[in-house]
Amino acid sequence: MYDTQTRSLLETDNPYPALMSLSGTVEANADGSVDLWFGPTAPDGKESNWVQTVPGTSWFTILRLNGPLESWFDKTWRPGEIEPVS
Repeated sequence: MYDTQTRSLLETDNPYPALMSLSGTVEANADGSVDLWFGPTAPDGKESNWVQTVPGTSWFTILRLNGPLESWFDKTWRPGEIEPVS
């Protein structure tokens, strides 16, 4: 999670405003997909898949793939768009 003004990591209460699947803390859905939540506070029950944002501060994300599978290279898989929820 990066600040659009500084292009640096977003300054939040968390030391690293990011989620990493290799950390073992991100919860996957039954079908293997993962829902990520972005906002100033975590939705109830979604804390493990939440990245804190700062009200009034714009941000952008970067998806890093370590050891991507063939489906990334042959473009049969792509990540979904970020969708607002209320």
